[in-house]
Amino acid sequence: MDNAIRAFMTFLELERHASHETVRNYGSDLRQFQAFMRAEHPDVPTLVPATVKTESIRAYLHWLDRKREKSTSVARKLASLRSFYRYLQREGMVGLNPAEAIRTPKQPKHLPRVLTKDDAAALMEFPADQAAGSLRDRALLEALYSTGARVSELVGINLEDLRASEGLVHLRGKGRKERIVPIGDVAVQAIQAYLGQRPLMDSRDLTTKRASSPVFRNSRGGRLTTRSVARIVARYSHRLAGGSVSPHTLRHSFATHLLDEGADLRSIQEMLGHASLTTTQKYTHLATDQLLAVYDKTHPRAGRSTSVRVVKDNKP
Repeated sequence: MDNAIRAFMTFLELERHASHETVRNYGSDLRQFQAFMRAEHPDVPTLVPATVKTESIRAYLHWLDRKREKSTSVARKLASLRSFYRYLQREGMVGLNPAEAIRTPKQPKHLPRVLTKDDAAALMEFPADQAAGSLRDRALLEALYSTGARVSELVGINLEDLRASEGLVHLRGKGRKERIVPIGDVAVQAIQAYLGQRPLMDSRDLTTKRASSPVFRNSRGGRLTTRSVARIVARYSHRLAGGSVSPHTLRHSFATHLLDEGADLRSIQEMLGHASLTTTQKYTHLATDQLLAVYDKTHPRAGRSTSVRVVKDNKP
């Protein structure tokens, strides 16, 4: 099975143009299943994909459930197995897909957390001093909130991607899809302040064109990783009343605040880089909740508080 997993990961990277993180997640999911199968069948010297049956995958999912894995995680791991076996079917390595007949576990429906506009403004101000690290962090937070970029897109921004005078930035999204999105003046100024404090050249720039060097760097001069950005966002956002948030919260907040101010869904879809408008439509639920809260609070004939509405909505 090792060779089949490696071949699938190569296929994802070279033909599907999947991101490094996506390929790594698939590999991790498949190797966990492989380890489970080996533990369950120690008498089988060589585990091959064709020997895996639907019952084996069901047993694996039950094992994950006993480990109290989140349903979202279980669903992703099942999806990884489905994709893996579809690939093996196309390659003629198996006849049937043993994961195809298994239903995806039900997912809890919950709306993503969104910062209020006041909280978003406060978060931008937390990196207050003029040290290079604080300037970078301020620029990073402003860029995330100003563009709605995914964290993987943010860390991929190079100097040549910034079109500051036009208020635009070039992003590279999922599946190597590229788009140009607006970036606000406040974010541009924060980035320029950070770049002004950063050395113009370092050892990495000597071996590559400066234009293609990363905007956001770590203390050693290398490109920031997505995990580093998540840690930076968490470090500052824990000071908010609602506690720490993720970079994706800023993306959700970006979209919701645009919708609140009258932006149309199609434009938001383009800026977020969503392939389908359906994905973008989840933000209408957030906006509706906010409209209801405003109505209940301000309309003289609403006759109820927001808390009353929540209690009523939660009744079976």
